[in-house]
Amino acid sequence: MLELLTDPQVWIAFATLTALELVLGIDNIIFISILVDKLPLAQREFARRIGLFMAMFMRIGLLLVLAWIVGLVAPLFTVFNQEISGRDLILVLGGLFLIWKSTSEVHQSLEGEHEHKQSAVKATFASVILQIMIIDLVFSLDSIITAVGMVDDVRVMIAAVVASVLLMMLFAGPIGRFVSAHPTIKMLALSFLVVVGVVLVAEGFDHHVPKGYVYFAMAFSLIVEMLNIRMRTKAARRVELNPPRMPGD
Repeated sequence: MLELLTDPQVWIAFATLTALELVLGIDNIIFISILVDKLPLAQREFARRIGLFMAMFMRIGLLLVLAWIVGLVAPLFTVFNQEISGRDLILVLGGLFLIWKSTSEVHQSLEGEHEHKQSAVKATFASVILQIMIIDLVFSLDSIITAVGMVDDVRVMIAAVVASVLLMMLFAGPIGRFVSAHPTIKMLALSFLVVVGVVLVAEGFDHHVPKGYVYFAMAFSLIVEMLNIRMRTKAARRVELNPPRMPGD
């Protein structure tokens, strides 16, 4: 253990993997933030923490059963001359779930405030947690496969996962409140989740899409929308006063 702590290569691998886990966890944070927004205000922070804790334990659990994950790449059946493994099936089903959920959220947002309130009443704490668990499994599998490809030591992987989730907990609250307070950002986030779902389905069918392109497009769109929000805020503060009128004018 002492040799592990004093090895600079281990610390470099830990820092790199932690940063990568944070980047890969952004879509998870956004999805959790949109789901917990349906709950009463008093339950949102608790549900958000439970969702992130489940993501951490799920990733650690998957790390401890690496042999099972390796076995997931074995073909289960063939569809249109395309071999589908357990991992592919999880990615496809998770991607379809993400597309369906994001599309339904966009639909509810466009229906108006009355419909949004009705849908918020129907959302229960258990249903929100269940949906978070489903998507946590998909994002955790994707994250662990990335970790296995980067680092050989399971202890370093677990440490990086724990550190990244703790950092996500620090930012999840502010990100969730910001997304909830700005409808245009929420719509942008939902569009991003639809794209992520499409990417997951494509990877399930062995069509690899570099995620750097997806994250760059999202970052560019976010910067543009932040500029728009800043311009709208300035325009709202700017008050034009009419020139004073003299009697008889």
